[in-house]
Amino acid sequence: MMGQAFPDTISRTAAVVAPGLMVMAIILFMGKVSGAHLNPAVSLAFALRRDFPWRRVPGYIVVQLAGAALAAWFLQSVIHVSATFGSNYPAAGYSSFDAFLMESVLTLGLVSVILGTASGAQNVGVFGAIGVGAYIALAGLWGSPISGTSMNPARTFGPDLVGANFTDYWVYVAGPLFGALLAVGAAFVLRGPGGGRAGSGAAQGDLQTEVKIPDKQ
Repeated sequence: MMGQAFPDTISRTAAVVAPGLMVMAIILFMGKVSGAHLNPAVSLAFALRRDFPWRRVPGYIVVQLAGAALAAWFLQSVIHVSATFGSNYPAAGYSSFDAFLMESVLTLGLVSVILGTASGAQNVGVFGAIGVGAYIALAGLWGSPISGTSMNPARTFGPDLVGANFTDYWVYVAGPLFGALLAVGAAFVLRGPGGGRAGSGAAQGDLQTEVKIPDKQ
């Protein structure tokens, strides 16, 4: 289940497709400016791949957490229900560890798609946006009945902060971070080290790209 919801107001299919479409739109809108990071796990994965400078990671994470909190506060103010309705919790019948494993696997897939569409000939903005958005929707259909399919520590942090309920929040930090670490390892095995122009451009945005070019001997 994706947090809690009002009965008979929105289907689970709509609930998981909507975030995918929103992420796709944001990547198309902001990808060339900032890399369109919405997720601390993604920022850390790009940094581990040497496609994103470590000195910019803390600022990105602060903005991601603040944006999620402001969004939850805005929706709570407009809809007049607790922000916890938009958070993620392990579903009934599943343990926190079950949810941790699900979040790890789902984030492994998400970050693998992101890193894969941010390299070489696949570094096409529209292609990457569609791939990432589609994966988020499909992952939601599969994993939301167990963990809520957060895959993003910031996405769960915002509603938890505004709703003052951090029950099982560790799942939605440890799971995505562990999954992202696995994805970085898989990317190294499949494509070698990062740090190239294509990956750096996708991670940082074309306006901010910093690429290290080895000195010629």
